[in-house]
Amino acid sequence: MGDRNDPNNTVLVTGATGTVGTTLTELLAEYGRSVRIATRTPASAAADEPESVRFDFEKPETWGRAFEGVDRLFLLLPPGGDVARARDAVDAAIRVGVDHVVFLSVLGANRNPLLPHRRIERHLEQSDASYTFLRASFFMQNLAEVHAVDVREHDELFVPAGEGRTSFVDARDVAAVAAAALTEPGHENQRYDLTGREALTYDEAAQVFSETLGRRITYPNPSPFRFARRTYGRDEPLGFVVVMLGIYTVARLGFSGRVTDDVERVLGRSPTSLAEFVDDYREVWDSSVSSASSPESAPGTGLGAETDVGANTDSDSDSDTDTNTR
Repeated sequence: MGDRNDPNNTVLVTGATGTVGTTLTELLAEYGRSVRIATRTPASAAADEPESVRFDFEKPETWGRAFEGVDRLFLLLPPGGDVARARDAVDAAIRVGVDHVVFLSVLGANRNPLLPHRRIERHLEQSDASYTFLRASFFMQNLAEVHAVDVREHDELFVPAGEGRTSFVDARDVAAVAAAALTEPGHENQRYDLTGREALTYDEAAQVFSETLGRRITYPNPSPFRFARRTYGRDEPLGFVVVMLGIYTVARLGFSGRVTDDVERVLGRSPTSLAEFVDDYREVWDSSVSSASSPESAPGTGLGAETDVGANTDSDSDSDTDTNTR
């Protein structure tokens, strides 16, 4: 295995325009690492920007050029992606020299053998490369995109999560852990459960919003039916509504509240609190700012046109969206 500290190592980032991938790419560039962005529609990069290369999990003919000369891989399973195709792509990458894969998974994947992410994990465990699994909880960034309109227009956190607790994690912290796993020794064959520092009910989260934004934000605790009716009424696809209902059913049943210290152990600092996150992204929930521009104005959102919704929702405007809302 090569030297993880070698700055000449090339890292291929899938989902590079997503919530985690955007920040990860920036961090790797700051660290002076060679970064290659995998995308369906590569653009010409300026001299000071990472190389962009065409890559599509569904088109094996794009894999060779993308993997050429790559030592490290940040892997994100596209929403609805073909697990068999993803495994084939991983095998191809390892055959041509990738020796470490950092995979963005979801919290609790180890307890659900049918979950696509767990099937990818099992494949990596049996491969010839080392791996790091980032099992992330619910991204705070979901509140800044998927649910921003409810806060902005109704002063509400409008989700059908009941009284269940959620260990919200900032996707920027997840990206920082990914950068560490890709550039530092000691993360080989590790599984990190990435959560925030505490688990909150949505009523408690609304109180954090209120105190930080200086106006009253409530949690009306809508029924799944009310949530579906409002969301579908905004012309969201039915499939999206169903996925969101599944996500919040998990929270409602009390399965989203696990808290770990893995972020702190890797980064040497506490995870970002929800209050800190809300303050950083406050323009997103400001009704005086147009909804079209709000998400993009927040620091480091990396939110694109497509949203992969899971416990973490990593959106990628191109192809490799990741969503952790599980």
